[in-house]
Amino acid sequence: MTEQHADSAAYLARKAQYRQMLTLYGRKPVLEALADPTLTVHRLHLADSNRGGGIIDEIVAAAQRRGVELRHHSRTELARISRNSKQDQGVACDIGCPNYQSLEQLLAAPADHCHLMAVDGVTNPQNLGMIVRSVAASPLGGLIVPDRGCAELSSLVIKASAGALFKAPLCRVERLLPALRQLRDAGYSLAMLSSHRATPLPQWRPPAKLVYVMGNETHGVSDEVAALCDQRLMIPMANGVESLNVAVAAALVAFNAVRPA
Repeated sequence: MTEQHADSAAYLARKAQYRQMLTLYGRKPVLEALADPTLTVHRLHLADSNRGGGIIDEIVAAAQRRGVELRHHSRTELARISRNSKQDQGVACDIGCPNYQSLEQLLAAPADHCHLMAVDGVTNPQNLGMIVRSVAASPLGGLIVPDRGCAELSSLVIKASAGALFKAPLCRVERLLPALRQLRDAGYSLAMLSSHRATPLPQWRPPAKLVYVMGNETHGVSDEVAALCDQRLMIPMANGVESLNVAVAAALVAFNAVRPA
């Protein structure tokens, strides 16, 4: 193997490891994570500007008890790590999420039957967190979350998911559209929710390999993604109700799914 290829392999390995990490910020959320024995905390980050005493001392003590690596940073450096200088309170930590996977890992996993869900432009952190929790509890094989165009996987999403974000089968991609094209090439059908010329969900007989796409809270699925979808589905409504919150709709769809074989 050439040096260039070796470097490339090492880079890809580091990138894959990074994608299985979630950076949590804020003093109380970090302390709660350190107190949870089911979570693997790899590293604690503290700003040099933090004053000792109180919850900061509790955080440091909790990290030391667990043997977690501790790093100190300037306020600017910590803001780059947390990506939320207004809410990180000078504290962040890196948590390992073993159920996170890349699109390549998802496609390589053998499964004759696999239903997935993807979010397209879901920007409300509470909605995204509730969707994550529903997917974690459902037969779905995974949730595809793009880095661009959706709510960030932040403390707000963690809170709304009631901690399921650490354990849910998440597939993180940079952009959704290319990921969906790869899935189609791999034999997956794509289905979106729609109120026009759509099949009622209870009457739907899904194919073995399928991705349900949930759209933006206001505008629904984007035009580019809608053009890729093979099927339009609807949730029958009563009493003149026109639509459901995207997180509620996602829960109904998730429990209609087929567990991977």
